[in-house]
Amino acid sequence: MEGWDILLARVVEQARALGIPVSGRMEPHVSVNRRAVGRFGCCIQEGERYRIELSQRLLGAEEWACMQVLAHEVLHTCPGCRNHGVVWKGYAARMNAAYGYTISRTSTCRELGVTEPEETGRYLVKCIQCGAEFPRRRCSALVRRPEHYRCRCGGRLRRIY
Repeated sequence: MEGWDILLARVVEQARALGIPVSGRMEPHVSVNRRAVGRFGCCIQEGERYRIELSQRLLGAEEWACMQVLAHEVLHTCPGCRNHGVVWKGYAARMNAAYGYTISRTSTCRELGVTEPEETGRYLVKCIQCGAEFPRRRCSALVRRPEHYRCRCGGRLRRIY
């Protein structure tokens, strides 16, 4: 989608202005993922190149929401940032402070102003402390062993179904 390509270029420029070492081997075109339900974006490494996908659920989203998801994915192209570790979090904090983003490991529909998907999923994991719900379509590690994970609030997770 051409509009997302422009936003991607802007986000890359923002990161580089802060001295964040984003890869120069990123595809300049953003792909639309029409099947993604549980995530808003994805950074795919193909050899030495990176390709960024955004969920079709962001097609009607505000520009700032798309830029925030793109920024999250662009940071994954930095050396040592394929996960959400200390280096990635440091870069995210710099982008947040400089540009007003709220980049974090995960984002919710509410935070991005996106409509909730109609289908809730086959599995539901819930936070015992704050009640946040994490529907999943697939039997992931979170579904199999929710006790190994924590909610953003720090609460313990439990599988409901």
